[in-house]
Amino acid sequence: MPPPKGAIARQTSADQAARYIRRLIFDADLRPHDRVPQDAVASVLGISRIPVREALIALEREGWVTIEPHRGAFVNALDEAAVRDHFELYGLTFGLAAQRAIERGVAPLVAALEPLVAGVREETDADRFSRLAVAFHDAVVAAAASPRIGVVLRAISTLVPGNFFALIPNAIPIEREGLVALLDAFRAGDPVRARDEYIDMMRRQADQVVTLFAARELFGERKAAAG
Repeated sequence: MPPPKGAIARQTSADQAARYIRRLIFDADLRPHDRVPQDAVASVLGISRIPVREALIALEREGWVTIEPHRGAFVNALDEAAVRDHFELYGLTFGLAAQRAIERGVAPLVAALEPLVAGVREETDADRFSRLAVAFHDAVVAAAASPRIGVVLRAISTLVPGNFFALIPNAIPIEREGLVALLDAFRAGDPVRARDEYIDMMRRQADQVVTLFAARELFGERKAAAG
């Protein structure tokens, strides 16, 4: 097993194991239908098998693996439709947050977003860009003041383990254009336009992820369920 990439801070051992296994799948160190080597994962991370098992239970809920009794956990094949559905859910949920934020009064939100968008216009460093983009989306969700929206977003697991903007080609220009367009929609106080801009941006990001996953041969036929 290769060592984990990047520092992992303020996570439980199970979170750390889940992130590491996602990265193994993303990097094609584990292929569709491969058995996840729990002992090797525990050894590389310096943890016991208990948090690895906890991680696999969480990853099964997220659709990354299937646990077969007395056999172990096996990597699921990803498919293009699942990737596109993932980003569609993001677009719809953030779009709803944008609508709710405008309904509640958009002036404070615009004031918070303007310096962030000023930053992303010129930023090319993936880490700094990611912090600005996350701050933008967090501000929109906070302005929506809807706990249910937050719950839904937290329930959508990441498909790209690591810095999305460092790993996905063209993600930065797509996000930059999307955030500029969203700020214009917020300034106009147009909830429908803001919703549609979010959906469009997430669909464009989905195109990039699908292209990368196909190039890495992460898509494959799913095993038929045992009858």
